Amino acid sequence: MDILKYIFFLSVFLLVDTPSGFATDKSGPEDECVILLHGLARSASSMETMERELNSVGYKVNNVDYPSRKLRIEELALTYIPQALETCRKQGVKKVHFVTHSMGGILIRYFLSEISIYDLGRVVMLSPPNQGSEVVDKLKNLPGFFALNGPAGMQLGTDENSLPLKLGRVDFELGIITGNSSINLILSQLIPGEDDGKVSVERAKVEGMKEFLVVEHSHPLIMRFDDVIRQVVHFLNSGSFEKTD
Repeated sequence: MDILKYIFFLSVFLLVDTPSGFATDKSGPEDECVILLHGLARSASSMETMERELNSVGYKVNNVDYPSRKLRIEELALTYIPQALETCRKQGVKKVHFVTHSMGGILIRYFLSEISIYDLGRVVMLSPPNQGSEVVDKLKNLPGFFALNGPAGMQLGTDENSLPLKLGRVDFELGIITGNSSINLILSQLIPGEDDGKVSVERAKVEGMKEFLVVEHSHPLIMRFDDVIRQVVHFLNSGSFEKTD
């Protein structure tokens, strides 16, 4: 009887102590830092769930808040990524990883096309417009588009002015997770093929990527789901995504 009570109380303790499902996995090395870069017209608060869970597995995390609608992608990348790297390095880390959402992935691609990071680890991009988005092509001339998305938003189309299409292949260890579920059916009508409401599955890809995974989530919320965060952690730890059925 005493043994049964012990097992019962132990099981209750474990359930209460690990509500997120991540806290018992201390696999992330404490001498590595992860820089989080949010997407266009978002803020660091959109990456807070990711930040919390990466902290829980041992990583130091720098969740960058940058004015995505005020500057061009080149200026944003060359201003805010060096600051983030300095913040991480002041903590004595040996390696720096990046996890990005949407346009944040284009910031790190542009930065690495101009400047090398000697302590770069791995990069995971969530729903990146690596080949631009048809949504920008169709809506950029409408009143209010520039006000809502700023100069960086104008650079994310698929035409000759597309910055992502000028960047070429990647030469760093990159895993990409994108969605095929949309909560914006109007925008999805502007995008050929499967999409997440902002970016098509095909246009999330980039030459040189190591791993590519499609999940049933939408563009604005993909970074908040447990299955996505679990895959992010797996890639940062091992360089591959966890195999799923």
